[in-house]
Amino acid sequence: MSRLFVAVFPAEEAVDHLRRYLPASAARRPEKWHVTLAFLGDVPGPDVPSVVAALADVPLPGLINLRLAGSGTFGAVLWAGVHGSLEQLTAFREDIRTALAAADFPIDARPFRPHLTISYRHDRRLAAILDGYSGPSWPVTEFALVDSVEGDYLPIWSKSLSGTP
Repeated sequence: MSRLFVAVFPAEEAVDHLRRYLPASAARRPEKWHVTLAFLGDVPGPDVPSVVAALADVPLPGLINLRLAGSGTFGAVLWAGVHGSLEQLTAFREDIRTALAAADFPIDARPFRPHLTISYRHDRRLAAILDGYSGPSWPVTEFALVDSVEGDYLPIWSKSLSGTP
C-alpha cells in the first residue's frame, strides 16, 4: 500500500525565508513543507500507475503565484496561510479532483483550504510569531504525486506546469 497525496512544494527561496523566520525548533523538516491539493490515502501498489495516468491528463493551469502569510489552526494543527493566485490554484485542484474521480480515485470532499502545515501541536507563541509572517511570492512550477512512507514524503511522479519535464 502507498499513502498518496498530490501537492505543490514551495520554491526553495520561500522555504528558506520561512525557515529563517521561525524559531529553530519549529522549522524542523522543511523539506516536507507542501500545499496538499488532493489526499488519496492508502492506494494498493498495482493501482499507482492508474493514479499517475489520471494526473498526467490533468490540463495545465495558467501561471500560479503563491505566497505564505499569516497562520491558522485545524484543531491542534498550526499552519501558514497561502495567498496569491488562489482562484487558479482552486480551479487546478478541481481539475485534479475530477481526473482522479473519473479514474475511480475519489478524494476528500471537504472544502479546499490551501495551507502549509507547520506543527501538529498547537503552540500559542509560535502561532503569534507566524501570524505576523508574510513571505516572498513564488511561481508554482510543478505538482507531484507523493508517497508518505514512515514519516518521509517521497515524490514518486511530478509534472512541470510549463508542459516540459
